[in-house]
Amino acid sequence: MVAGIVGVKKFAYDIWGDTVNTASRMESSGEVGEVNISESTYALVKNVPGLTFTPRGKVQAKGKGEMEMYFVEQKQA
Repeated sequence: MVAGIVGVKKFAYDIWGDTVNTASRMESSGEVGEVNISESTYALVKNVPGLTFTPRGKVQAKGKGEMEMYFVEQKQA
């Protein structure tokens, strides 16, 4: 990811790069009321106590191809 100020007459702070594009694809592939995570994030948090995961399978993400995604939620006590 790269961040910086762009513009000559009107300055704006912006971010861009592959990480930003991936985050955008994850967001647009989600569903209302759900937390959508990637396969790499799942690998990091899959053993965290109190979290449950619902595999979504491979989801088509524009410009990224198919990405393995999961919904995650916290178990209620």
